[in-house]
Amino acid sequence: MRGAHTTANGDDSRVERVQVILTGEELALVDDFRYEKRMRSRTAAARELLKRGLAAEGFGTTAVGSKSSE
Repeated sequence: MRGAHTTANGDDSRVERVQVILTGEELALVDDFRYEKRMRSRTAAARELLKRGLAAEGFGTTAVGSKSSE
């Protein structure tokens, strides 16, 4: 996976930061998603939404109900 490496114990480490500027409305939607899904942070919610969007466009797969950390 680009932007990540595998450590000796097999864990992926996040090594790149991406900054995204959102409108107030977009941020409110991310927060609504976060609270509805009981996610620990905006970052986790944004990562999950990105993962789901990519999967919907055929750029990966995601199990329904899986967490972004899985």
